[in-house]
Amino acid sequence: MYIRQTKTSASASGDPYHTYRLVSSERIGNKVRQRTLLNLGGAFSVPREMWPKLCARIEEILSGQLSLRPEDEEIEYAAQRYAARLLASRPHARQGGEETSGDFHEVDVNSLELIRPRSVGVEHIGLASLNWLELPGVLKALGFNSIESAVAIGSIIARMAEPGSEMATWHWLRERSGLGELIDFDYESISPMRLYRTSDLLVKHRAEIEKALFANIRNLFSLTATVTLYDLTNTYFEGETAQNPKARKGHSKEKRADCPLVTLGLVLDGSGFVRSSRMFEGNIFEAQTLESMLKELEAPADAMVIMDRGIATQANVDWLVDHKYRYVVMSRERIRRFDDAQAVSLSSASGQSIRIQRVQDEEGREIRLYCQSERRMEKEEAMTALLAKRFEEGLQKIADGLTKPRGTKDRDKILQRIGRLKERCRGIGESYLIELCADATGEKSEAAGRKVVGLSWQKTPADGSRITHPGVYCLRTNQLDWDEAKLWRTYTMLTDLEAVFRSLKSELGLRPVYHQKEERTEGHLFITVLAYQAIQAIRRKLKSRGINQSWSSLRKTFSGQQRVTAVFKRRDGHTLNVRKSTTAELQLKELYDVLGVTAMPGGVRKMVV
Repeated sequence: MYIRQTKTSASASGDPYHTYRLVSSERIGNKVRQRTLLNLGGAFSVPREMWPKLCARIEEILSGQLSLRPEDEEIEYAAQRYAARLLASRPHARQGGEETSGDFHEVDVNSLELIRPRSVGVEHIGLASLNWLELPGVLKALGFNSIESAVAIGSIIARMAEPGSEMATWHWLRERSGLGELIDFDYESISPMRLYRTSDLLVKHRAEIEKALFANIRNLFSLTATVTLYDLTNTYFEGETAQNPKARKGHSKEKRADCPLVTLGLVLDGSGFVRSSRMFEGNIFEAQTLESMLKELEAPADAMVIMDRGIATQANVDWLVDHKYRYVVMSRERIRRFDDAQAVSLSSASGQSIRIQRVQDEEGREIRLYCQSERRMEKEEAMTALLAKRFEEGLQKIADGLTKPRGTKDRDKILQRIGRLKERCRGIGESYLIELCADATGEKSEAAGRKVVGLSWQKTPADGSRITHPGVYCLRTNQLDWDEAKLWRTYTMLTDLEAVFRSLKSELGLRPVYHQKEERTEGHLFITVLAYQAIQAIRRKLKSRGINQSWSSLRKTFSGQQRVTAVFKRRDGHTLNVRKSTTAELQLKELYDVLGVTAMPGGVRKMVV
């Protein structure tokens, strides 16, 4: 076994370059021929004087001579890598868990060594999901070469298996994952920059990828156009982000007001799959994003658009009407109305009672649904009682200070304290009538009339407030021919979108973002969205068979399967190397069966040295 340098030329430009191969000499009859064992590529960097030592070490590893304390760590790492690639390049001895033929060896059981463990469970099902969605074909059609496609797939599956930065993904693909074996790609040969450049390429083709993927998804699951869900969330950065103009401080949904933010807008179908995504500035006003997103999506004119209160401004509703869209949105009106005598009842999926009053406007163009939720009513009543208690305790503390020698008595300062108290108690102060009693007996001076000697209050809830109408909210729609139940259940699809955001953030590592450049940040978000698409396909197939586990739970089950190499000494002095995946445990086997994939990812590969 030795290394040979070969001069060749690039097919596109014709420029010459050197490539390296691991070869062996074999005698066939009276002739000696060279056989290429492994193509080491043009980036092979081991110094020429170390080639004999590297080849010798590869042969030792394949012969079962493992080293606990290598003399040269660089050579040892390279030898382990190339020995593993040699074994992985062997033909499959078994496909789909079925024996092709008997293969018996007499071995020394005590010589058994298990080496190079790599995870393959999440990789196996993630690769299957991306193939269902035909992502490799989409990337090829967009001009991705084989390396760019493999790196893109690796980035997406890494986000599914172990979310992290591109640098963390690079280490995971090289050191812990067996994905390279499943797609016959050497992730140890790529640099971290390759991941960043592939991320940039994905962002460049984002619109085409999203459009093609959603078309494939509709065909795969026989989906019909139903509704369009739209909402936004944001994620925060670690660092200054001076090179990212979209990183702005704003209202953080993770309560990280100290960090710059970017906003992710998602348009989803009622099935829960993403139709379109876009990154906005961190301080973007939600209502400003709807028109551009729907235009980019090229949503049909009669599509049903569902939005929450933050986006459903009157201007956006008017725009939807002008462009012939249907809508079900949360009303922004502050006054709550509800007439229980005119309401109908229905039950939510969790068995909670919902009362709905239907009111049509005089022009007959829009319907308002005034809804009262049993669970929401209990929550708001408890919240109101707590805030009222805190507010009254705060007022009493201010009043007690008026009787103390050093207590605050200045009218302006008292009003400031009451104002801060109202702000802390989130709107409950508007339901109280507060009176200040000024000192009318003090000496005539600049301070006369500014001294407060008494404070009183009275609870006077305004009609139509949270106190008088707990648990009431209003929906608006121009879908006049649907009944109350269908309209309400359509709007509640937004809860699925909230579940998507939770999955993106908690299960797929959307937050925090460590990148400093705008395009790299956008790539981080888009790779997360693509990983979600693959997971949604897996969960939808499982859901059709009654399996409703979260991805976090499924990932734990899938990640238990590993791929290892078993090394045996045979009686004849040769060494047998067997590379295979661990047997799928019962729960994992059941998932594989439901999803229609083999329980033996990578098959079995054997080599006798």
